[in-house]
Amino acid sequence: MKKTLVNEFCIGSDMRNAKKQNFKAAINLLKTKGFFMAVVLLLSSFAVSNPTGKIKGVVVSEGKETVIASAQVSVFLSDKEVWSFTTGSDGIFITSLPVGKYAIKVTAKGYKPYVNKNVNITNAGTTYLKVSLKSETEIVEKVDKIVKDELKTVEEMPVAEYMSGRACAKKESFGYVSPSAQGLVGDYDGMYIEHNTESYNAINENIFKDVINNPLSTFSIDVDRASYSNVRRFLTQNQKPPKDAIRIEELINYFDYDYPQPKDGKPFSVNIEHTKCPWNEKNHLVLIGLKGENINEKEIPTNNLVFLLDVSGSMEDPNKLPLLKQSFKYLVNNLRADDRVAIVVYAGAAGLILKSTPGSEKSKILAALDNLQAGGSTAGGEGIKLAYKIAKENFIPNGNNRVILATDGDFNVGASSDAEMIRLIESKRDDGIFLTTLGFGMGNYKDSKMESLADAGNGNNAYIDNILEAKKMFGTELWGTLYTIAKDVKIQVEFNPKIVKAYRLIGYENRILNKEDFNNDKKDAGDIGCGHTVTALYEVVPAGSDEKVSDVDPLEYQTSKVVDSKYAMTVKLRYKKPKEDTSILMVEKYMPGVFSNSNNIKFASAVAQFGMLLRDSEFKGTATWANVLKMAKEAKGLDEFGYRNDFIKLIEMAEILADNK
Repeated sequence: MKKTLVNEFCIGSDMRNAKKQNFKAAINLLKTKGFFMAVVLLLSSFAVSNPTGKIKGVVVSEGKETVIASAQVSVFLSDKEVWSFTTGSDGIFITSLPVGKYAIKVTAKGYKPYVNKNVNITNAGTTYLKVSLKSETEIVEKVDKIVKDELKTVEEMPVAEYMSGRACAKKESFGYVSPSAQGLVGDYDGMYIEHNTESYNAINENIFKDVINNPLSTFSIDVDRASYSNVRRFLTQNQKPPKDAIRIEELINYFDYDYPQPKDGKPFSVNIEHTKCPWNEKNHLVLIGLKGENINEKEIPTNNLVFLLDVSGSMEDPNKLPLLKQSFKYLVNNLRADDRVAIVVYAGAAGLILKSTPGSEKSKILAALDNLQAGGSTAGGEGIKLAYKIAKENFIPNGNNRVILATDGDFNVGASSDAEMIRLIESKRDDGIFLTTLGFGMGNYKDSKMESLADAGNGNNAYIDNILEAKKMFGTELWGTLYTIAKDVKIQVEFNPKIVKAYRLIGYENRILNKEDFNNDKKDAGDIGCGHTVTALYEVVPAGSDEKVSDVDPLEYQTSKVVDSKYAMTVKLRYKKPKEDTSILMVEKYMPGVFSNSNNIKFASAVAQFGMLLRDSEFKGTATWANVLKMAKEAKGLDEFGYRNDFIKLIEMAEILADNK
């Protein structure tokens, strides 16, 4: 209760300061203007306070109705924490706050977090809340059951079978992981040697471009998040991820940001802000943020989905096919009755194991998933052809038609080269069928192929490292994952050399386009799903800076004329509606004002620094793990699902690994 009183005192401190100023002014008036004027000012000092109301609540356990001590209660106003309190043995919290609409978050050890975004405080009395927290014991037991059900238990395993890598597990209690899951392959004697065949596209970081010679920056948007969960997989296994596994734009875009909903019938809003660059105080940081329209589930068209599942021998490990099956079960349980699902599998050959089935027959779909077994080689090309054939046969003209490919990316029979696969996917793109690629496993994971296929198929790419990531993708973000609201979204930024000397786009190295591509509607680009946010950061060198950014000699036969303008940049966007082939243009001009201190730009810049430190980027400047941690904590905000809090833990892991190199 003492902390409550302290917070009430702090909230009212601004009001008291105003009153103090009035008392001082009243004394001066008493000396100069007389008693009457002094009294008028003194009376007015009691009218400066804003109306307040009370909030009183109790934290209890769901079902048992017993109070919970040591629960952390946090109250937010516009994502800023304005009050916090730890409950005592009575589980009660109480405070006074100015009238308004607040969000409240309650956490306690062993319980699921509670979030309520609509707590209205009025001056009419006290707002009462009963917060019921659900025990995490049920969740833990469910995950344990998933693992136990999916791992094969074998009492006696012959040495030859063990060495072949066919055993998935011997006993759960031994914590056994098969050799192939550890990135081991057999040599000619049948013994296992360390060998990692994971592949990543090379990333050559964007450099600074001087505005005089390079005024335009053009790129395709990217809502893929695979890099973040893949990096998390490495860090949680106490390993530093490979440099080329770290795509900074995907780290940034793993998180949602608090951008406003679009208006005037547009599919997304455009938001621009800037601040001082945290890792280079001479430069500025510019954020461009897009927010996709949130569409009511009832308004989203019927889904025609084809699950294309890899059941080859390389998928036998617990973090591959067993995790894949549980992930798709979670998706199936969230589908609507009129949505439809077909299942195509591929190993040595491709086959249809479930015809297109309505979501109302969930038990039939789940049974088909349960029966999946791993074995054989990987005829990925044949599987893709069959999946698109089934999707086309069951095509819903005004529906959402999509193939969901789940694999470790290890194609080795039929059309297997990246170029062949990409041409195959591109040939199917004009049929109005979108593609989602989901990566699983380790040791032979082909990230480069998964990213390329998703880009070619008007789709998105994700990596599932655990069942909670599947829950995020197929639960929290289900319709953003499945339903595209805008395709082929491109951004072109023109900088004003009078205000900006040079710029560097952070990330998006694999998404850079030629300036001519912006107006070319035949050029493929990224897509935005329902409710998705997309964020891009530029580090810019202000005009007048003494920093040298270009070694290019001045042009001999032409000169540049600088137009006098108050705008620092013009942001152009082109997008197509999902069923159309002609792009629509949006234009936003940005005039710099005061530096922003929003949670959006602070958190995004913290994630960018995290990525640059992991990559040991030449552009990391003065970035430190301590600064990344501080900024991430300050900008965490409401964090309804705890994703930002998990990121803070990853920062601490990465710092330890960096110190122990």
